[in-house]
Amino acid sequence: MPERLRTYLILTGEDATRKGNAASDKMRLMMWRIWLALWLACAAYGQKFEISFPSSAHAGPITGRVFVVMTKRETPEPIRQAGSWTGQAPFFGADVEGLAPGQTATIDTRTPGFPAESLRDVLPGDYYVQAIANVYTQFHRADGHTIWAHMDQWEGQQFTRSPGNLYSEVRKVHLDAAAGYDVKLELSKEIPPLEMPPDTAYVKHIKIQSQLLTKFWGHPFFIGATVLLPKGYDEHPGERYPAIYIQGHFGLRPPFGFGAEGAGGRGGADFARAWTSDNFPRMVAVTFQHPTPYFDDSYAVNSANNGPYGDALLQELIPYLEEHFRLIRAPYARVLTGGSTGGWESLALEVYHPDFFGGTWTMYPDPVDFRRYQLVNIYEDPSAFEEPGFEYNIPQRPMMRTAEGQVRVTMRQMSQLEDVLGSHGRSAQQFEAWEAVYGPVGEDGYPKPLWDKRTGKIDRDVAEYMRDHGYDLTYYLKTNWGKIGPQLKGKLRVYVGDMDNYYLNLAVYMLEDLLKPTDAGATFEYGRPMKGHGWQPMTNGELVKMMMAEIEKNRR
Repeated sequence: MPERLRTYLILTGEDATRKGNAASDKMRLMMWRIWLALWLACAAYGQKFEISFPSSAHAGPITGRVFVVMTKRETPEPIRQAGSWTGQAPFFGADVEGLAPGQTATIDTRTPGFPAESLRDVLPGDYYVQAIANVYTQFHRADGHTIWAHMDQWEGQQFTRSPGNLYSEVRKVHLDAAAGYDVKLELSKEIPPLEMPPDTAYVKHIKIQSQLLTKFWGHPFFIGATVLLPKGYDEHPGERYPAIYIQGHFGLRPPFGFGAEGAGGRGGADFARAWTSDNFPRMVAVTFQHPTPYFDDSYAVNSANNGPYGDALLQELIPYLEEHFRLIRAPYARVLTGGSTGGWESLALEVYHPDFFGGTWTMYPDPVDFRRYQLVNIYEDPSAFEEPGFEYNIPQRPMMRTAEGQVRVTMRQMSQLEDVLGSHGRSAQQFEAWEAVYGPVGEDGYPKPLWDKRTGKIDRDVAEYMRDHGYDLTYYLKTNWGKIGPQLKGKLRVYVGDMDNYYLNLAVYMLEDLLKPTDAGATFEYGRPMKGHGWQPMTNGELVKMMMAEIEKNRR
């Protein structure tokens, strides 16, 4: 509201109050009409987007979350430029419930945004704007809770490319908070189904319905795998092979980037030449696909919010693979690897199931000790956002840095992003993915937050639940070492850069400190100097040779 108009309203109101006793009813009514007219004039200075969709795009009502994205660059289209914690494209998100065709959802100054917190904070200028709706599915779960969340369509919880989601045409508009605006966008397009990559002589794609997950979610759920076969597989039908189980984010690319030049920064084409050569180990490599309604990956364990994914993988998917691809059904012939999310998973699967797997080569894992949940000690720190012990100039905790140490994103900013992408833990981003895996179910049926996404205040009960239910791997090893230690001897190998971009090396140091005095025979290697997230000390071809050497040793 312009300052001059605000002042006039105040003075008019005071004047009306002073004369109210003497004025006639007619005068008071006239003054009220003047005040109302001025108030309506002020409303013209608001900022909002109105979003709707026609029945031709979607016949029934929608429950989900709608977003508006604004960018300075026309290409790629705005919705492709939003959602990243390092992005500079302002976007805003709001829940909708039962929004019918033709009805309007409004995004205004009260709607949370990132990196601009409000429409008031969007800098004046010309923008390309676009809207998109992330459509939710209702789940009647076996635990008695009914929730709404996005059902993955085998896109890996990427709402800007998920089949069935609606989006608008791109419009070029001028936005100026001081002048106000009301932009109308129609969600007239629907994202089409994804095309699955074709099978080849070497690469096979598997997708099966999980009865365990279907029962838990009250809805058909699928898990899958991409399988890389060794040279000569078809020519030797009586041969059985060891399996490398590779963990990581959802993706349908072949294991180890087979055939893709430069895949993963380690040369998928070079790896393909090695894999298909005459003198390379004959193994089967497998990557899992197991997205959840909360993330592109379940972390390969059972959890209260995601359901029995660990059981589904070990009791349904791996037996299916061992039957259909002539895999050796013995612990020594099942080895694990993965990086980041997959690093945590590979270590967790070995630690939880030491009698099922024969060893792990774990790369730069997500926090394996929650006293270093990146930089946060979730058991002692009052806030995830601020370093404790300061009264003034309180340092803001970083979440991500360059390998040189330059901070790129803080814990507060990442939490703000998640708050915009989804309410009730439905952002499909990292912090809330961990809460869905490690944490308890809240009273509303959604994951209970570890910390408040706006204040950073840590919920100690949630932290202790995560620890006491075994997701803090260092604590789990410490409390169960007498039982599982002998089975893990020589099976644990962990690699991480000393300047991991997400500070993941800090928790690995603590894990090493725990295992040093034991007879675990664990291997720890740290990339120095200034090796960041993604560092591993060997090529994928060298890794496979190391695995086969260990398999041969254990087989004998």
